[in-house]
Amino acid sequence: MADAFSQTWTCFDVTLDGHVAHIQLKRPEAMNSMIREFWNELPVIVKDIDHNARARAIVISSTGKHFSAGMDLAVFGGGGSTSANQNQDRHINAEQQRHHILWLQDCFGCLDEARIPVIVAIQGGCIGGAVDMTSACDIRYASADAFFCIQEINIGMTADVGTFPRLCKLIPEGWVREMAYTGRRMPAAKAKEIGWVNEVLPTHEECVAHALATAHEIASKAPLAVTGSKVMINYARDHTIKDGLDYIAVWQTGMFSGPHMGEAFAAKSEKREPVWQGLQPLKHGM
Repeated sequence: MADAFSQTWTCFDVTLDGHVAHIQLKRPEAMNSMIREFWNELPVIVKDIDHNARARAIVISSTGKHFSAGMDLAVFGGGGSTSANQNQDRHINAEQQRHHILWLQDCFGCLDEARIPVIVAIQGGCIGGAVDMTSACDIRYASADAFFCIQEINIGMTADVGTFPRLCKLIPEGWVREMAYTGRRMPAAKAKEIGWVNEVLPTHEECVAHALATAHEIASKAPLAVTGSKVMINYARDHTIKDGLDYIAVWQTGMFSGPHMGEAFAAKSEKREPVWQGLQPLKHGM
């Protein structure tokens, strides 16, 4: 299959600048809602970039007034794997639905699990499924007009694609509860105040530029050290301090690189940019 940069996608434009991949939502006329093609395309794009080591960082941005209005309502309307066979036992249907929800979760989980950092630039509304999506990214920047809304409560459902497990690690639980129970909007300034976003930029254009600049800065660092940092941060998030310390000791035993440190010191001494070998593509099958 052709790589992510050479294909035409329904919901995304995908470009590569140096070692930075830029994935851009491209349906502003529909507020970048998450239609079926969105869910099918995003994990293919991200996994291709990650598994084939095509970039050292990913930036996700959007177009138009809003980042994304979340799940398109047509996706709830039946058909496909979300449609239950009315002739079957409802418990059988429920088991199938569980696996479909797990598949949807993986569509954003691939951002969290990618070996390279994922940075997202958010403008306007970040609603419903977009909250799930952006919470799976490593770094979040927002424009001054951005706002966040756990929209699911407003349409009579519980958010199920990653909002609660991740947001409870990102911001105080009380804020998660208030937003989840009320469906209120949180403006960008408040999101920065409580640590949901790293920075608020005046405009959408400045927000995207800042995200890309950060991505290029990350891409200039030793790729193995960057991916090691992401692995350790994720592991520390999900485990005890003792477990985290033990795992970093195991990691360093196998992947501590004296030559990479030597190149960093040499480049600094010689006043040049360091030269790094990128990550290897992942092997699948024999």
